[in-house]
Amino acid sequence: MPQLIESLLGQIRPATVLDVVITAVLIYWLFSLIRGTRAVRLVLGVIFLFLVYFAAQALSLRLLTQILQAGAVVGLFALVVIFQPELRRALDRIGRVGSLSWLLSPAAEREVDMISGQIARAAAALSAEGHGALIVLERETGLEEIAETGVMLHADLSAELLRTIFAPRTPLHDGAVIVRGPSILAAGALLPLAETSIQSERFGTRHRAALGITEQSDALVVVVSEENGQISFVERARIVRNLDEAQLARAIHSLLSPPEHKGPLAARAAAQLFANRASHPLRLGDLVRPRRGPQPPPPDQRSR
Repeated sequence: MPQLIESLLGQIRPATVLDVVITAVLIYWLFSLIRGTRAVRLVLGVIFLFLVYFAAQALSLRLLTQILQAGAVVGLFALVVIFQPELRRALDRIGRVGSLSWLLSPAAEREVDMISGQIARAAAALSAEGHGALIVLERETGLEEIAETGVMLHADLSAELLRTIFAPRTPLHDGAVIVRGPSILAAGALLPLAETSIQSERFGTRHRAALGITEQSDALVVVVSEENGQISFVERARIVRNLDEAQLARAIHSLLSPPEHKGPLAARAAAQLFANRASHPLRLGDLVRPRRGPQPPPPDQRSR
């Protein structure tokens, strides 16, 4: 047995180890790219077809093998069309890695400041006016398919435009706004409702939609209740409620900031923001400071 192990270790060269590591990283990167999208189911379907093909070859099922081989030629072109959003995002990410984006990190930090400030200002104004809102901030997981359920805008992000979109009796105020970087990608988008077993009956449609999209992606969601004007912040199906403008801006900024700009306090605060949601749903941790003065009791009615 020791001789067998020594023989196997003797056949392992540094180039082989490097090859395995690069392949593993590539596979992990590809799966992280499609995580939270419908492409996951398509990938599982393709894997299933490959298993059927290998089984057909092993059992000498010639007709089925020929059909699958003929379908594979058409399938290659179909996969390019089906995975077009993911392929575009992958090439964009490769371009960012190969560029000198690290030299532009101060510009990225200013962009995060602008995004957090504009969204927090819009949420505070909508809360004061008693208007509901649902704002989704895209991060690593692409939301192109969700955006296509609404009206594509590709407009510059501003608090004034957000207030206009969510004004009552406007065509787009009932759906969600999808924010990609410093731009509003779409408005009036439809989000999946929450499927988790947390007490979704306590929440209205907007909050359940926010929980639903954050269950399926790494997006951040800002919700303004039309019932009581309460501002909520949702990340990975965890919700923090009753925020003010400054608290919301700090929360968004901490979770959107590039890693090189996160100090120890900000990194620890971002990690602890939702840590105690189950036992303390309104605790903000170190990221946001509690409001001074007595807090109003939670409303009995359901917030939208």
